[in-house]
Amino acid sequence: MAAENSFDIACKIDMQEVTNAIDQARREITTRYDLKGAKNEITPEKMDIVLSSSDDMKLKAVLDILQSKLHRRGIDLKALTVNDPEPAGGGLIRQKITLQDGVPMEKAKEIVR
Repeated sequence: MAAENSFDIACKIDMQEVTNAIDQARREITTRYDLKGAKNEITPEKMDIVLSSSDDMKLKAVLDILQSKLHRRGIDLKALTVNDPEPAGGGLIRQKITLQDGVPMEKAKEIVR
C-alpha cells in the first residue's frame, strides 16, 4: 500500500518576505507610543532573527509586532522557533528566533513512519 500512495511535503520560506516583514516591524516599533524611548532592535541573521529590548514586556510587544507582520506577509508562524529570552549586556534582554526552511530530519522520520 505504501508503494501506491506517496506525497511530497514542501515548506519553503520566502526570505524576501521575511526581510519586508522585518522592515515593516521596525517602522511600527519606531512609531508605537508604548515603545518610545526604549532601545528595541530587530536584527536579521542568516536563518535567525534576534530581538533585543530593555524590558521583558517591551520584548513581548516587539515579538508580537514581528509575528503579526510575518503572518500578514504570508509566512507561516509554525516555521518559527522562538527561544527563551536571555539577558544581554547593557541591561538588555535578547530573544533569538530561528526560521525553519524545510522539514527537519527528526520530523521527516516521524512522518515517514
